[in-house]
Amino acid sequence: MNASITPGTEFTARTVLITGGNRGIGYAIAERMIADGHRVAVTSRSGEGPAGALTVRAEMTDSASIDRAFSEVEEQLGAVEVLVANAGITRDTLLLRMSEEDFTEVIDTNLTGTFRVVKRASKGLLKQRFGRVILISSVVGLYGSAGQINYSSSKAALVGFARSLTRELGSRGITANVIAPGFIDTDMTAVLPEAQQQQYLASIPAARFGQVAEIAGVASFLAGEDAGYISGAVIPVDGGLGMGH
Repeated sequence: MNASITPGTEFTARTVLITGGNRGIGYAIAERMIADGHRVAVTSRSGEGPAGALTVRAEMTDSASIDRAFSEVEEQLGAVEVLVANAGITRDTLLLRMSEEDFTEVIDTNLTGTFRVVKRASKGLLKQRFGRVILISSVVGLYGSAGQINYSSSKAALVGFARSLTRELGSRGITANVIAPGFIDTDMTAVLPEAQQQQYLASIPAARFGQVAEIAGVASFLAGEDAGYISGAVIPVDGGLGMGH
């Protein structure tokens, strides 16, 4: 039983699939979902998810690869009930230096990859008349960030995606929400230039960077019974960095 659940709310173990669950935010979400008592699988191009998770190979730019991954999860853990679309890449550079390939690769993985996994999951969610779709966006999706036109575009689009999905599938017991992390200590953010890191820190009212466990806690809530009437929401977890956006 998850101690965070409101007294009187019955906990139901779900089959959870997290894309990009071999490191960073995805790994932390997988750990939290396992601790909550769910059946957890993660996709990864390489590496493994946390202990207790089923790791399946998938490439977000390849629909056949995604289909095989889902089939493996369904065979071993049952139909996916909670989908966390977390996998993403960056190709940061200023607009005038950004190649078309830099732009399209990020869009294809971060946005079209989300489309691929949500579409593959949707038939099962509709059949069950239950689903939790959680999209991992970013504060820069609405706040903006120099050198990240491709990345911020892909992340901003997830808001429209979740809200349109809510209007399409909301009557079937399926919710779709967006988590917008701010500056979180991960391998991906560690490679940003020090000057850019300090600039962000100076802008964060909380005066610190976030931890992956803080994103995982919000994902845990959105996957649970208490979040059944929340859909189409954007939940910032950014220490106040992006408020007003």
